[in-house]
Amino acid sequence: MAAGPRVGTLYAAGLLLIAGTAGAASLAAGPAAGQGIRRALAAVLLVQGPLGWWLVRSLGTDRLLAVWALGILTRFVLVGLAAFVAVPLLGWAPEPLLVSLVVLLVACLGLEGLMLARGQSQTDHANSDRER
Repeated sequence: MAAGPRVGTLYAAGLLLIAGTAGAASLAAGPAAGQGIRRALAAVLLVQGPLGWWLVRSLGTDRLLAVWALGILTRFVLVGLAAFVAVPLLGWAPEPLLVSLVVLLVACLGLEGLMLARGQSQTDHANSDRER
């Protein structure tokens, strides 16, 4: 049984909250740091956003573990590409980009964990209702 639409809606709202917080931080930071935060946010929203959505939608299915593992692998690849490809080739400042990237990915991981716990409790509740 896949997670209901409520969990998906909450995931989208959480992702918007993370994005809004990062956007505000980029405006409060200096020019170089702000640019790094915005670049990291763009990468996270483009890559991790859809993968997190897929994970939340996989709750209660046989593919959950595979989707989760793909998301973890994708996080490592994204940080590696940023550190070893984008920064050297494009001449970007490494610290603001990489620190922001890791912080945002951890925030998304935390959001996924919260949504999976909520979705699991909804699934458990639905299963116990059926048993009655």
